[in-house]
Amino acid sequence: MTDVQKPSVLFVCVHNAGRSQMAAAYLSHLAEGKIEVRSAGSAPADSVNPAAVQAMAEEGIDMSAETPKILTTEAVKESDVVITMGCGDTCPIFPGKRYEDWKLEDPAGQGVEAVRPIRDEIRGRIESLISELLPAK
Repeated sequence: MTDVQKPSVLFVCVHNAGRSQMAAAYLSHLAEGKIEVRSAGSAPADSVNPAAVQAMAEEGIDMSAETPKILTTEAVKESDVVITMGCGDTCPIFPGKRYEDWKLEDPAGQGVEAVRPIRDEIRGRIESLISELLPAK
C-alpha cells in the first residue's frame, strides 16, 4: 500500500477568529482527516469569535478550544491551497500553489443570527472544495 500525501489547505483571515476558523473546522469535520487543515491570520485576535463558536456548535462542531494563530511563510509553503476569506489579507506567493479569495461577510461583532448565513455559505464552499480535492474514486 502506498502512502499518498494528503492535500493541505490554509485558511487566512486577518484576525483568524471567525471565518477562517469556521472554514477550518468544517473542513476538518467534513473531510474526516483526509485533508490537512490550517488556519492563521496576520494580526490574530486574542480569542475565537464567540458567535462563530456558537454557530458551529449548532452544527455539532466544537471550536471552543481553538485559538487564533499567526500567519507564517512556512504555513503557506506547506499548503497546497491557500484561501483568504475576503478580508484583504495577503499571503506570500509561491509557484505551484492554488490561491483563492472567498468574499464573505465579516462576523466580527455580530450575534449568532448574523453569523449563521456566513457559516452556511462557508459550508457550501467547503463541500465544493472537498469534491475538488478528494474526487470520488
